[in-house]
Amino acid sequence: MEKKMSFKVAIIPLAVMIAVMAVSVIVLEQGPHIPLIVGTSVAALVAWRSGYTWGEIEEAMYKGIRLALPAIIIIILVGLTIGAWIGGGIVATMIYYGLQIITPSLFLVTITVICAVVSLAIGSSWSTMGTIGVAGMGIGLSMGIPAPMIAGAIISGAYFGDKMSPLSDTTNLASGLTNTDLFVHIRHMFYTTIPGLIIALGVYWYLGRDFSKGGIDTADISQTIKVLKESFVISPFLLIIPLLVIVLVAKKVPAIPALIVGITLGFASQVFIQGGSVSAAVAALQSGFVIDTGNEMVDNLFNRGGLDSMMYTVSMTIVAMTFGGILEQTGMLQAIVNQILKLAKTSRSLVASTVVSCFATNATCSEQYISIVIPSRMYAKVYREKGLHSKNLSRALEDGGTLTSVFIPWNTCGVFIFGTLGVHALDYGPYAVLNFVVPILSVVYAMTGFTITKLTAQEIAVLNKEEGVAIDA
Repeated sequence: MEKKMSFKVAIIPLAVMIAVMAVSVIVLEQGPHIPLIVGTSVAALVAWRSGYTWGEIEEAMYKGIRLALPAIIIIILVGLTIGAWIGGGIVATMIYYGLQIITPSLFLVTITVICAVVSLAIGSSWSTMGTIGVAGMGIGLSMGIPAPMIAGAIISGAYFGDKMSPLSDTTNLASGLTNTDLFVHIRHMFYTTIPGLIIALGVYWYLGRDFSKGGIDTADISQTIKVLKESFVISPFLLIIPLLVIVLVAKKVPAIPALIVGITLGFASQVFIQGGSVSAAVAALQSGFVIDTGNEMVDNLFNRGGLDSMMYTVSMTIVAMTFGGILEQTGMLQAIVNQILKLAKTSRSLVASTVVSCFATNATCSEQYISIVIPSRMYAKVYREKGLHSKNLSRALEDGGTLTSVFIPWNTCGVFIFGTLGVHALDYGPYAVLNFVVPILSVVYAMTGFTITKLTAQEIAVLNKEEGVAIDA
């Protein structure tokens, strides 16, 4: 049974975790695992002192972990995919042709658009970053572009598609939980997301001017192309494999079997096309691909992938979700959100509060899906009572939840990106332009009333009849 939690008590674990996290990550330059374990311990102690038994606290942790199990499976499969696709020459082929056709000055713009199109087609930012994103990092690094800039552009494109695709799980989750028609929800997001993408592309175009052909060493690119050709069998037919994975997901094949197909074909490519042994192909899946070309950039890029490389991310996800599980299941998060609701006196401030709450949930519960699920439960009735259309809530959930998850180093999205693209959230954060511009636009729209839609008299009558809720006209 849930006990009543006060805000002053509920905020203690979060405050301790943030303080320890700041010291560990910023001062000691260590990972976020231990601060999250400390936060979990404090949350458990607070819950115990508030009347919860150890059995209830333990079950809360397990519930948090269970919520992350689908994400953990995807993380593992992406590690296998990277190992198989590098070993099979697929990533090398993508980089080889990419270096020949993409202009350095327009690379950031181009990779953003490509990731946006692919993610829009398949509805998955993670699958996009784990495949197209990995190759994009290689191409960009070969052109002398800083890794944080490349990662930021990849993230912006991938999350644009994830947010706007009718195939996306978060898009369907936000619309479903708020009882909003899917395409009404998507159309309402146009107002914040399309301007956000335009701004992001403008920033990437501006940044890309420093990487024109005249400003980089083309000899390095030529050398990279030569090393790739000497080290791998390069063939346009290998591009069929990532294309097939994209098509499978676009055809609504679930991500897990689609990735397994990609892994299997990558494994076969390493053995039958690249001429590697079965033992080496298995090793690439387990511990990552290993190569020594003598070219430092190529070696750093291709010596990666495999199941082992994702264990940091998996352990982070598990630890983070134990912390989030206790906060949610014991009512601590509810108490924090209730305090925020006291500040939302008007309809406009309510939408802004939703965006902020989603970001706070990402930081405290460390999971993108929870940042949509919990605020949707907390705010749905309040939106109806204030006469606001549910599409305002569904858009705010995505603007504040889906997009901001990448900025939290201990969030499952932040750790996935670090494990996949090799760039920390604190480094790529300033360059993930779409992801911070859209929430800002959402808050500005809320405070000015722009695109904030009220319920019609007919819709209010229907809701009053169906739910018995007193709705403001």
